[in-house]
Amino acid sequence: MTTRHTGASAPTTVRELAIEGAFEFTPTVYPDRRGLFVTTYQRPRFTEATGHVFPVFQTCQSHSRRGVVRGVHYTATPPGMAKHVYCGRGRALDFVVDLRVGSPTFGRWDTVQLDQEHFRSTYLPVGVGHVFVALEDDTTMVYLMSGPYVAENELAVSPLDPALGLPVTLDGVEPVLSERDVAAPTLAQALEAGLLPDYEACRALEAAL
Repeated sequence: MTTRHTGASAPTTVRELAIEGAFEFTPTVYPDRRGLFVTTYQRPRFTEATGHVFPVFQTCQSHSRRGVVRGVHYTATPPGMAKHVYCGRGRALDFVVDLRVGSPTFGRWDTVQLDQEHFRSTYLPVGVGHVFVALEDDTTMVYLMSGPYVAENELAVSPLDPALGLPVTLDGVEPVLSERDVAAPTLAQALEAGLLPDYEACRALEAAL
């Protein structure tokens, strides 16, 4: 007999990350002889944790080979953007970086391992930066986004900034970055240039989601 599961029956545990407003969600995975079933996003559980609904505007996904580093990416604020990210295949070390000027945790980061076994996800509130390093070939990351992708609004800070100290370089593997990420400013340079989002403005936009 095959057990049938619905999204409503799949409990999810929540952990608040070290960055204010960022969360890790760990769903219950139901394996059986066919494979598995998992609910990667639960609106009631998300709303209970964050205090608001996540308004999904679009979903995207990326495929990366081992050693690929994508980030530290963020959206100019306003308009700002929140993201809900999980790994559908492979394994990645996912980082949440606080880029919000005036935040009590400005310049700090926290990390979660995302994989196809536990299907954890991270929630990045408005103004928070995102970067990950693929730990396996054919790692697929799925993004739920609260707004549209507009190229001129998408900004980056260098993931190799020594002041941040992000452990994104794998042993024996040269990190693979896009030209955009290679040329990205350090956190200090972005701050001096006025490119980073304001904490209070981010909180106001977050509350309006």
